[in-house]
Amino acid sequence: MADVNIRMRPHGPFLVEGSFNLTDSEGNAFPLNPDKPAIALCRCGASENRPFCDGAHKTCDFSSDERAPAE
Repeated sequence: MADVNIRMRPHGPFLVEGSFNLTDSEGNAFPLNPDKPAIALCRCGASENRPFCDGAHKTCDFSSDERAPAE
């Protein structure tokens, strides 16, 4: 079983649950609050707080709800 779970929210962010590190393209770590059970990462690109979600997907007409293939 994985220590990290990533869930897609319909028309919203990726929710990352578990202990993980998030680094930028130069290897610099973003500060993460270890007390939060999940971190929401922006998928729409409209967040003012990228790479984190700020709810902008609700007002920018973002639409995405991919589904995993049936087994």
